[in-house]
Amino acid sequence: MIALATISYITALPGAYEPPAFLQSEPELISGTFTRCGKGRGYYCVIDGDTFRIGKRSIRVVGIDTAEVDAQCPAEAEQAELSTAALQSWLNRGSFKMTARIDEPTDRWGRELRIVKRIEADQRVSRLADWMQTEGGARDYLGGWRAGWC
Repeated sequence: MIALATISYITALPGAYEPPAFLQSEPELISGTFTRCGKGRGYYCVIDGDTFRIGKRSIRVVGIDTAEVDAQCPAEAEQAELSTAALQSWLNRGSFKMTARIDEPTDRWGRELRIVKRIEADQRVSRLADWMQTEGGARDYLGGWRAGWC
């Protein structure tokens, strides 16, 4: 009963906890150089601080929210640029792995929801969502309502 309650709690809050491996897809290894998205840009590109593309796939990082590039005010535009640059920097530090929760692989806009992380040289796990919250200006996001940036 406790295990069932724990699994229920974890799956109810998609960004709160990384689910156990048996509730995730097989890891997908990604290795490429990320540019900013735009006409004529590369196969790998960054849209904003929490979303990037791999070919035609749009990937939304689980657990964070960042300011929108299509900003409502100058403060949001500045934060969006900082977060977008931070995401691009993290992605370009080397190969990383992505997994999806098996019960929620996409959001309502069709973006693939992914847990993104890499094993650093010192064998430490670097989770992109955690790094973006400490270094990239991202906020914790569990789904639902989001506060503004202005």
